Amino acid sequence: MMNKKKQTMLAMAITKPEEMKEDSPPLEMLEMPIPKPKANEVLIQVFCCGVCHTELDEIEGRLMPSELPRVPGHQVVGEVAEKGQDVKVLNVGDRVGVAWIFSSCGKCDECLAGNDNLCDEYLATGKDANGGYAEFMVVPENCAFLLPETIKNVDAAPLLCAGAIGYRSLKLANLVNGQALGMTGFGASAHLMMKMIKYLYPDSPVYVFARQEKERNFALELGAQWAGSTGDTPPQLCHAIIDTTPAWLPIVEAMACLRPGGRLVINAIRKENRDVDALMGIDYEHHLWKEKEIKSVANVSRADVREFLELATKVDIQPEVEIFDLKDANKALLELRFSPVKGAKVLVCRKSV
Repeated sequence: MMNKKKQTMLAMAITKPEEMKEDSPPLEMLEMPIPKPKANEVLIQVFCCGVCHTELDEIEGRLMPSELPRVPGHQVVGEVAEKGQDVKVLNVGDRVGVAWIFSSCGKCDECLAGNDNLCDEYLATGKDANGGYAEFMVVPENCAFLLPETIKNVDAAPLLCAGAIGYRSLKLANLVNGQALGMTGFGASAHLMMKMIKYLYPDSPVYVFARQEKERNFALELGAQWAGSTGDTPPQLCHAIIDTTPAWLPIVEAMACLRPGGRLVINAIRKENRDVDALMGIDYEHHLWKEKEIKSVANVSRADVREFLELATKVDIQPEVEIFDLKDANKALLELRFSPVKGAKVLVCRKSV
């Protein structure tokens, strides 16, 4: 519960988007006023917040925050500390999670069809509104999700993006149990997807393409039938491949590993430009011929988050988590940008977590 006398909070913020360097901290620690919830909003005291590759896109300007400074973070776990006058369901003291979806219009065709992630007025947590790299944040009530009691705070944080967007990616893959599934990269989202796949598609072999030996070994530990490097040939062509990397080369190579009619699902909001020349190597007959598809994942919907949290209680998904203090957010981000990744990184914003 919030101390009523407290008026300010600490936050780690993006103040100037620029290319990250190993010896330069990308975020600045600021003291900011604790936000006041609007009529339909709740104020959340943040327990912890997951660290996502999308934060790197914001920091480096591929995904520009709507204003600066901006507090990033969209895998938020916390407690309702105060609520606006129109809040009907949530109560002070409720433990909630916040994902990438901050709000949508609620009235357009996409919203009414349950595809609020495609709304033209979609606002993203940590990009269009301040997020969870802070001690407090506000969010509309309908985008604060009650968390299952069985999931611990630090385990819940990665589920709100890496898990939820992985769940949406699997839905878009249109996989049938027994069909072969490929994954490019094996970081926070992919390692959670592996746990889902074993539950939802127990007879489907999983083939992982990853640059780092550490990632390949991790995939095999979690049950992949095969793990190779980008460009290697799997034991059989895949019915679907989910790309979780920030690069272009893996998707080009993945297209060559799809069977006729197969689908590549790109699980990324932005791609880096470091190997964009790889696209020049696309050969129509080799990579695209025979009705292969490319499908992008655009954010997550409210339904994705709700459905995945319910699934997580059945599957008992336990993410691999590395914990950092809020003040060490720069260390976590620099490791994510420049070092091999195993599992997910989580910032702890309140010591009682």
